[in-house]
Amino acid sequence: MENETLMDQSPAAANPSEQRENPLQPPSSTTDDGGVTQEFRTAEELVAKAIAPVKREYLRPPPSRSSNYNNTVGVENDDVVEAKSAPIIKDKKSKRQMKRERRQELKSPLHICPEVAKSGKVSACPYNDKCRFSHDVEAFKAERPADIEGSCPFLIYEGPCPYGLACRFAGTHRDDVSAPTENLPVKSSELNFFNKDTQKLLWKNKMKFPETESTLKLLGLKGNPKDKTLGGKGENGQVVPKEPATDTKTDNNEVANDSIIPFISPEDDADENNLADDTRPLKKAKSSVNEICSSQVSSGSSVQEGILDSSCDVNKLEPAADTVTDSDKSLKLHPREKKLIDFRDKLYLAPLTTVGNLPFRRVCKVLGADVTCGEMAMCTNLLQGQASEWALLRRHSSENLFGVQICGAYPDTVTKTVELIEQECSVDFIDINMGCPIDIVVNKGAGSALLTKPMRMKSVVEAASLTVGTPVTIKVRTAYFEGKNRIDSLIADMGNWGATAVTIHGRSRQQRYSKLADWDYIYQCVCKAPKSLQVLGNGDVFSYVDWNKHKTECPELSTCMIARGALVKPWIFTEIKEQRHWDITSGERLDILKDYARFGLEHWGSDSKGVETTRHFLLEWLSYTCRYVPVGLLDVIPQRINWRPPSYYGRDDLETLMASDSAADWVRISEMLLGKVPSGFSFAPKHKSNAYDRAENG
Repeated sequence: MENETLMDQSPAAANPSEQRENPLQPPSSTTDDGGVTQEFRTAEELVAKAIAPVKREYLRPPPSRSSNYNNTVGVENDDVVEAKSAPIIKDKKSKRQMKRERRQELKSPLHICPEVAKSGKVSACPYNDKCRFSHDVEAFKAERPADIEGSCPFLIYEGPCPYGLACRFAGTHRDDVSAPTENLPVKSSELNFFNKDTQKLLWKNKMKFPETESTLKLLGLKGNPKDKTLGGKGENGQVVPKEPATDTKTDNNEVANDSIIPFISPEDDADENNLADDTRPLKKAKSSVNEICSSQVSSGSSVQEGILDSSCDVNKLEPAADTVTDSDKSLKLHPREKKLIDFRDKLYLAPLTTVGNLPFRRVCKVLGADVTCGEMAMCTNLLQGQASEWALLRRHSSENLFGVQICGAYPDTVTKTVELIEQECSVDFIDINMGCPIDIVVNKGAGSALLTKPMRMKSVVEAASLTVGTPVTIKVRTAYFEGKNRIDSLIADMGNWGATAVTIHGRSRQQRYSKLADWDYIYQCVCKAPKSLQVLGNGDVFSYVDWNKHKTECPELSTCMIARGALVKPWIFTEIKEQRHWDITSGERLDILKDYARFGLEHWGSDSKGVETTRHFLLEWLSYTCRYVPVGLLDVIPQRINWRPPSYYGRDDLETLMASDSAADWVRISEMLLGKVPSGFSFAPKHKSNAYDRAENG
């Protein structure tokens, strides 16, 4: 069984009896989780128990853990720990009081106005005294945190740093660069910035979707909505999906006018508020557009156009002849006339929630990835104009073959979203997620819940593919319920629905990530698929040996999508292209982390907020990379993705630190790249890849 528990324990106190002068000296006895002496086990026995067979001379005793360990880690300073130990009764604050405190906090000297920070002049802010930020430059200079060691990431670009005095690398800024003028756009290598005018239209529910209306009318999907529940209510009020065999009704007349799917954000709590009919105005989202990005927008123009005009090569990627012109929107492209994307033998980085952000995708592109895809975005949140959701569609100029992934439950919701994306963004394909196993997504009818509604799957794909000229792909799991696979019975028709490609994750929704992926079933689906439909496999690809095995056993397979394997070791793309096991050193791994930190500062900003955002996502990534075992330390290669690494010493101190499963050691690594953590800092990994299913999920 695949066991991928992230060991998020707090740092344990070092036991002097467990310390050795020579780290390569084997311990007198080493025990695994079951209490069996691992020293006397053979490599075959360890592999059979899914334990990484580390060479005996590198093993060490597992660190002692506190008895009250609760699988949640916080890394805090002594003052915070002492304050938490004291019994403090906190009065519940009203919303008005909390709002007033937030405004006062923004007025503190450390929250300096971005416009003032750029130029260093108070007169630069157009709001003057009405600005909600501080304009006290001298007070900010007196209280600002110390600079981080290193150089400003924006020095490689022309012009000054867009964060000015607020930059944590301000000491490295060049004095001979003049401040930018008001109308001078900041050069950027990123695309798909959210247009503020479009956001306002979405807030006011005044956005028009002519292509969606005509497509839904053509397919007969406009009408009174039917009952959209997937099944009866369970004991906990949870919607229980119907059995696949009972799904005999067609859902062609179902529309999503009264259904909204909450956004599952890795950073924020999910919002379960539902919208009413389309005739009622959408609730205005409490979000803000990046000020630097919004400064690039001229009146009535798109952000995308402004960036594409600034000497970016990605404008060559936009299809010109494949889209319907404004002069004749009544014409619909036949599926054979659409732009086609050839995924065959390309290294495809899967869309990864939280960790698969733009800086991580840049790292993977440097290491050899061919195809990249943005994080999953919820259709409802995009249609509400949430800036945080639209940020998931951001694209870097190095991503020459890039797609976005969306998730929705009903044809009208998905169709409006794809029409809006094609209008506002530069993408090469749009992927529809029909395999997400998260409960709150499934309970609203999206994700893998669509596997129980094949007619709705058909309606969603048909409507989306007919509305846009951009290729539409889908991603599915083998089934909803374990042992009731059904993709093999649907895949013959998926090509007729209008899908360009389908990616099959070799697990059911109920299975989550327990057990290994069922590649034999993926091969079976590939054989039944029409030749016009490209089929991609996904699950447990962790080395070039796995890649070659799947391509050899099923030559008709277009390619393999790489997900968690890239999280643990992003250089897997290099290994596949060069057909070798890369015994990467700790220094080379640190260089990759340095690249990620630099890309993160360019993406999220080099001010204090941007530094801490970069640190947060870096720590989330380190919670995966700690599971990598260097090639030179293994008795059996290559490492399998379901192997649990034992406690071991690396070949140097840095490699030992990178192998630690303690969040405190991850923070130490982040401090090498981004400076000391602020006072009161805490971190707990939000992604638990050992997402085993519960009894109430079937």
